[in-house]
Amino acid sequence: MTVETVRKQLHKQIDSLPDDIVQQIADFTSFVIARRQLPSDYAEWRTSQWQDFALTQLFREEDEVEYSLEDAQEVYRP
Repeated sequence: MTVETVRKQLHKQIDSLPDDIVQQIADFTSFVIARRQLPSDYAEWRTSQWQDFALTQLFREEDEVEYSLEDAQEVYRP
């Protein structure tokens, strides 16, 4: 099994886990990175990479929260 295949399987598994377990996995990952003294990939990100990441998180399909116009407290009008 290739590393790429393992990464894809791991990603699918993580996507199906409850949030508290995902947080534990993130904590463990941080521990392993610190123990091996590996540089954090995020520390090297440029502004454009952070913007892409933020947009990806914003438009995730898993977000089931729906808002109506009544939920808005302020309406933007150009």
